[in-house]
Amino acid sequence: MTKSKPLITRSEDRAWGATVFAGTRVPVDTLFEYLEAGDTLDEFLRQFPTVERRQALAVLELARRRARANAAPGSVTRVERG
Repeated sequence: MTKSKPLITRSEDRAWGATVFAGTRVPVDTLFEYLEAGDTLDEFLRQFPTVERRQALAVLELARRRARANAAPGSVTRVERG
């Protein structure tokens, strides 16, 4: 059985301890900041060519799954937008 490569990594001595896309110095938070600002995934990938599309999509899928798992049944969650 082969060991899969990590999607994201974090090390206190790299990128100020931020969680980054594996094999890069690009913080995962940067992807969400781009999307929140209205930029597209393609624009993010153009600006950060060391991040692979599959990595970015996998992080977004992970976030989607966590959001679904943490939502209380029948509840409405309001998100403040700045």
